[in-house]
Amino acid sequence: MGFVKEFKEFAVKGNVMDLAIAVVIGAAFSRIVTSLVEDIITPAVLTPALKAANLSNLSQLVVPGTAIKYGNFLSQVISFLIIAFSLFMIITAINRFKKKEAVAPTVTPAPTKEELLLIDIRDILAAKK
Repeated sequence: MGFVKEFKEFAVKGNVMDLAIAVVIGAAFSRIVTSLVEDIITPAVLTPALKAANLSNLSQLVVPGTAIKYGNFLSQVISFLIIAFSLFMIITAINRFKKKEAVAPTVTPAPTKEELLLIDIRDILAAKK
C-alpha cells in the first residue's frame, strides 16, 4: 500500500495540479492563437500579396516540373512568424499590466520605539565625535 499512498501524494501535490491546469489552459490558448492567425491575420496579410501574384493559394507555388511545393513551406514560415509576433504582443501587454500592479506605492512602516531610541543614541554618539 505504500506505493499507492506515495503516488496519491505525488499526484495531488500542488505543483502537479498546477502543471496539469497549465497544460490544459495552454492547449486551449493554442487553439485561440491558431484561429487568430489562420482565420484573421494570415488572410488579411496574404490576400493582397496573393492577388498581386495572381494566385488564389500559396500551395500553387511549385517548382516547375517537380513536386516541390515551396508555397506550403512559405505558408508555414509566415504562420510561424505571425504566431510568434502575436504571442510577443500578448506577453508584452500582460507584462505591462503586471508592472502597473507592482508599481503600487508601498507604505513604509513608522519606526518602532526601539528604533527611535537607537536613532537618538546614534545621533548623540555622532555629535560627541
